[in-house]
Amino acid sequence: MTGRQDDTRPDDEAGTGPLPVVGQAGQAGPGRPGGRAGAPKDPAEMTLLDHMGGPMGFVYSAIPVVVFVTANAFLSLSLTIGIAVGSGLALFGYRLLRGERFAQAVGSLLGVVLASALVAVTGSARDFFAIGIWVSLAGFVFTLGTVLARRPITGVVWNLVHGGTHDWRADRPTLRAHDIATLAAALVLGSRFAIQQWLYVTEATTGLGVARVVMGTPLTIVAALVVVWAFRRSTKRLVPSGR
Repeated sequence: MTGRQDDTRPDDEAGTGPLPVVGQAGQAGPGRPGGRAGAPKDPAEMTLLDHMGGPMGFVYSAIPVVVFVTANAFLSLSLTIGIAVGSGLALFGYRLLRGERFAQAVGSLLGVVLASALVAVTGSARDFFAIGIWVSLAGFVFTLGTVLARRPITGVVWNLVHGGTHDWRADRPTLRAHDIATLAAALVLGSRFAIQQWLYVTEATTGLGVARVVMGTPLTIVAALVVVWAFRRSTKRLVPSGR
């Protein structure tokens, strides 16, 4: 009764017998084996996906870029700016109608407005991408800095979402996983800066648009998969209910 009770304890949340909770939460989708439709996922993972805006978030971020580059190829700069801002407003309204949070919807609009305002001031179409380029550099420096300081940001975020009570840095496999995940994010940000800065210097506006789209969604998805892996590994090792 007392020596083996924990080894055979049923999983009360998922109703799957002795199967581990994290193993089920890590397999997304209502039809995953042994799980129940709508079973909760790791809160850290949900926070990451929520801030990314889901799959449609990538589409929303790419549309104003495509609109700007296309319009710039055929129209004057002033008309191009107006069309780009108009597309941002249209997306903002559409996202609100779909029930998305105001802060999430307005973020993409502000990005388009600020980029367009910079173009209006400088008179150079390539400056539509300048803010994003320098944000990538800042993100690269920050993420790499957290790894060098032995406090990789993905681990900090995971711990905060789980109450900030886990000594995750003392567990070497967990720390190593977050080193890898944060370095993956740093690599994505650094490559974006390096390539887009080169295109910016050569005044290749169309190339900047292509690079922004190509290096946006695909690379972000790759980095996100590595981060999700680190989150799940941390939960499996450190959260008692995830064992």
